[in-house]
Amino acid sequence: MASSSPVLKIENLSLGLPRLADRDYAIRDLSLSIHPGETLCVVGESGSGKSMTAMATIGLLPRSVQVLSGAITLAGIDLLSLTEEEWCDVRGRDVGTVFQEPMTSLNPVMRVEDQIAETFRAHGLLSQTARRKRTLELLDEVNLPHPELIARAYPHELSGGQRQRVMIAMALALEPKLLIADEPTTALDVTTQAQVLKLIDNLRRKKGTAVLFITHDFGVVAEIADRVAVLQQGELVEQGPAEQVLTRPQHDYTKRLLAAVPSLTPPQPKALAGEPISLKVDRLTKTYGGRGFFSKGREVQAADAVSFDIRRGETLGLVGESGSGKSTVGRCVLRLIEPDGGLIEIGDLPFSALSQRDLRPQRRRIQMVFQDPFASLNPRRTVGRIIAEGPITQGEDAGVALSRARELLELVGLPANAADRYPHEFSGGQRQRIGIARALAMRPDVLVADEAVSALDVSVQAEILKLIRNLQEEFGLAILFITHDLRVAAQICDRVAVMQKGRIVEMAETAQLFAEPKHAYTRQLLAAVPGTHRMT
Repeated sequence: MASSSPVLKIENLSLGLPRLADRDYAIRDLSLSIHPGETLCVVGESGSGKSMTAMATIGLLPRSVQVLSGAITLAGIDLLSLTEEEWCDVRGRDVGTVFQEPMTSLNPVMRVEDQIAETFRAHGLLSQTARRKRTLELLDEVNLPHPELIARAYPHELSGGQRQRVMIAMALALEPKLLIADEPTTALDVTTQAQVLKLIDNLRRKKGTAVLFITHDFGVVAEIADRVAVLQQGELVEQGPAEQVLTRPQHDYTKRLLAAVPSLTPPQPKALAGEPISLKVDRLTKTYGGRGFFSKGREVQAADAVSFDIRRGETLGLVGESGSGKSTVGRCVLRLIEPDGGLIEIGDLPFSALSQRDLRPQRRRIQMVFQDPFASLNPRRTVGRIIAEGPITQGEDAGVALSRARELLELVGLPANAADRYPHEFSGGQRQRIGIARALAMRPDVLVADEAVSALDVSVQAEILKLIRNLQEEFGLAILFITHDLRVAAQICDRVAVMQKGRIVEMAETAQLFAEPKHAYTRQLLAAVPGTHRMT
């Protein structure tokens, strides 16, 4: 590998940003190379320049970003000198790209086979019959079941993992020399993530493709990387073999990132035996009519006799793959969707039995922190107004509610004057703090957190988890924590309930469940956690 010429070579690249308060560059003096059959993982926090490096490599830099200096060479091609017409020939043929969210990358009104065939058509390759044959071969190569059915499906009829496999098939259709994967597994559950990582690694070994893999997940790095490059605020601070960077990091920033990775070893459990039960769920059921591509005409049991309780000050984790029913349970508990049967009690309040009229004043007792705070925050309202809106709706004086909003902002680690700003002026971690403050404004007994930290960098994730623990201790919150990340579950949950196909198949104290899983599905989930064999 080392003796061959690099497929990708980035030399002294600097990218300029327009009038930013913190810095005027996206990348400064960056040099990287990737050889055939090698995977280079580029890691760092949001704003480190990871994705900007990828965008420069495929000629999709925003117009506001300028190349100040340096060179990018792909298999002898000077990429920075290409015209847009020349770029259209290079993309797909010489470099393939897999983005983080396939649903926004795939055309929603085109069938899968047409989107893959378009890759060949754009480059004037193959006849219509040959395109269809090769499309089915590609779908089979990425281990998609029933390629003929998948080919005729639209993106919305597929699961997240299936859509990501379609994106990989498209990216590899012309057997490019370089594959760029930009956070391709962030939103996937652990078993699907493991399958996608294995797929990329197998294709890399089989075809000798060079892989530029961008991620903030060190578990993924440990699973797939040959070498690692660490970026901090646009600058390369450390680079080396994966084993060396993961186990013997040299730079303080790398050490800090690794220290923030949640451990699979749970902390000491809290003493909660004498605490009252804040939330009780008994035999909760929810059935959907089969409307998916593979489930038309049959019912889907999203929640099947689900039962659990959560004490004051306790966190119960709800884990499982996509489609296991965990988010459905969370939404039923909140009565954002109505369960078909079962009992939900908050304290001594029969929450599931309340009419819509009686439910409204009681909603304050259970609040939610969403996965994507930006999508759940009104972009036209100031942060203070967003936080105060719930109490005002419940009849609280507007002045009192806005004053309380400032206090809550300080409580979650933001300045009080953040109340006068808008959501787009904050980072992802700061917006999540705002979401937590909004939930606390209602003085709830129960907090439901649905994938509340899954999209955050490891360091920001650690800060938010610490904040949630501190607030729980201060307010005595009972928390239902829904997640697909077992490392996060290990650090924040007192007990864990494992869901599969709408049912809880195992529930136990976190330490006990992680040390001695009883159910085969739980063992499968734990075995799929990336990087456990190489992490420090």
